Formats: sequence, structure tokens, C-alpha cells
Amino acid sequence: MRETTDGSRRGPLRTVDVARESGYSVQQVRDLERLGVIPPATRAGNGYRSYTAVHVQALRAYRGLAHAVGPVEARRTLAELRTGPIAKAASAVGAVHVRLARERDEALRAQEALRAIRTEADTGEFEHEGDAMTITELAGALGVRPSALRFWEEEGLVVPERVTSLRARRYGLSAIRAARIVAALRASGYGIPAVRDVIGSLHGLEGREEAQRVLGRRLDQIAERTVALLRAGTDLAAVVMSAEDAPHVRSEPPGQPVPSA
Repeated sequence: MRETTDGSRRGPLRTVDVARESGYSVQQVRDLERLGVIPPATRAGNGYRSYTAVHVQALRAYRGLAHAVGPVEARRTLAELRTGPIAKAASAVGAVHVRLARERDEALRAQEALRAIRTEADTGEFEHEGDAMTITELAGALGVRPSALRFWEEEGLVVPERVTSLRARRYGLSAIRAARIVAALRASGYGIPAVRDVIGSLHGLEGREEAQRVLGRRLDQIAERTVALLRAGTDLAAVVMSAEDAPHVRSEPPGQPVPSA
């Protein structure tokens, strides 16, 4: 069995070979095959699984995707890469890059909001509120559902201005800033009680420093996920092209269910 220039082997691979080359354990390889992360292995006459380099590449691609967007979405994306048209497969990978870029932009905007709050607290000067946003506009800007903003309101985290005649929520600059910071804290894994503590102490030095630490870690995590996705790029392309070389795979009907965990 010969090795290619990228270290993968030509010809049939045993489960232990795939495990060694992909960095997963033998049991993980079997589990990920069962979940549909990789195509089903062929079976020899004695019942043993037989894999190819494509399976190794799919597992490596999955590792990077799972780090970037989580295992559930990684499984769904890989299924789309193997079964959809090549244009749709390329678009799916591009969407992951766009998502990470948006998360980074929101974390940076939260940092800007924190700096503005710090300036106001230190100088006593408050910026003009400027234009307000509706709940739909703010939810869209943050990438959350309007119901999330309503929940944050119930928890006292983000307080909107109200148009009393229509009972429609409108958010001024201070509320928009608070919402950006809440969204970043929640995306970093903070529970509601912890977010409430930070938001409640933002005008104090301790609260601002804690928020700054969280946002800094958030940006570091997004950078790590982006690098993982970039490292998986070659293997993702190999998965797409291997499916392109197998027309019968591309012809599967859209909306085919993906095995869930």
C-alpha cells in the first residue's frame, strides 16, 4: 500500500489505518460513519470494513468544521457537500466563513459599545442617542430572534424605549450598546445570571474589565475556529471534488435527511 504526497494511502484502508491518519480512534471512525459524516465503507467477503483516502479526507474536514461551527452543523454541511450540486457545496463552505466573519464583527462592535460606556462613565459625557432601532432591526443586526430581545427585556438586561400608542419596542443607543454586549456574552457561553451581573456593573471598573476579558476571549475563540476552518480547506475541497467525480452521488434528491446524534 503506497502513500500519496499528502500522507494518505492508496488502495483499501483498514479501520485502524483510517483512525491513524485522521487522528480519531477506531471507535470514533465507526461512530462517525454511522452518523453519516463519511460515506459507508465497503465490506470485504469476511465482513471487514474497507475504506479509501476519501474517508480520511472527510474525517479531517469534519474535524475542522466541527471546531468551527459545532458537530451538528458540521455533519449537516458535510452531507450537503457530498450530495448537493458543486455550486451549492461551495456556497455551504462560503457560508461558514461568512458566519465566522459576522461573529467577529459583532464581537468587535460589542467592544466598541464597551469603550463608549467606559468613556461616558469616566468623563460624565453622554453621546446623543441618535436614531433608534425597532426590535426587528436590532434582532437582525445581532443575528438573534426578536424573542431573544423580549426575553432579555424580561430579565432586565436590555430595556427598550416604547412607542406607547402601538406598544412597539424601540431601542435607543444605550439599549443597542447593552444588547450588543449581552449578545456577545451569551455567545461566549455566559448564563443569564452571569450576564445580569456584568451588565449591572458596566458603569463600574470591575464590570467593564470583566466584559473586556470575555470579549477578548470571544475574539480569540473565533480566530481559532477560523484557523481550523482554513486548515480543513484542502480536505473540504477534496470531499466536494470526490463527490463531483461520482455523479450518482450528486443526483440524490435534495432534502435527504442527515443522521442526527
